[in-house]
Amino acid sequence: MAFQEIDVTKLKQNPFQLIGKDWALVTAGTPEKFNTMTVSWGNMGVMWNKNIVTAFIRPQRYTHEFLETKDSFTLSFYHENMRKALALCGKVSGREVDKVKETGLKPVFDGEHIYFEQAKLVFLCKKIYRDQIRPDGFLADYIGSSYPEKDYHDIYMGEIVKAYIQE
Repeated sequence: MAFQEIDVTKLKQNPFQLIGKDWALVTAGTPEKFNTMTVSWGNMGVMWNKNIVTAFIRPQRYTHEFLETKDSFTLSFYHENMRKALALCGKVSGREVDKVKETGLKPVFDGEHIYFEQAKLVFLCKKIYRDQIRPDGFLADYIGSSYPEKDYHDIYMGEIVKAYIQE
């Protein structure tokens, strides 16, 4: 299988399924030092006339350090046979575990973007906006169920500069 570039406006995948059910990996860094983690919260859409994805990352996560210091990140999606690897990437920290070695993920280095050979869909993103979820912004009580420890996510919006798909 080989990746083929695709116009994101031509995608047929359901974003609710991709993010909420299938999960994804958000990856940032350099070929020498990078980290990836599983995400199941996110958005896709149009903002400021750009096709964007939004990733929500808690500040204590190791991947957060890379998103803070790098101008790009990737969001990649996988087939069901990768569920075990995605689960591990969401449970353990890259500070203590070599996730690539443990999962068998095969990194692809594409300029400043890093993703994995096993992906079925990849968004190469340029970071265009960062903010924080603030408790005073909630209009309904999601704090208790989603933030019992008050560890609010940081928000990273990325313009999709390129997308790849492989079947």
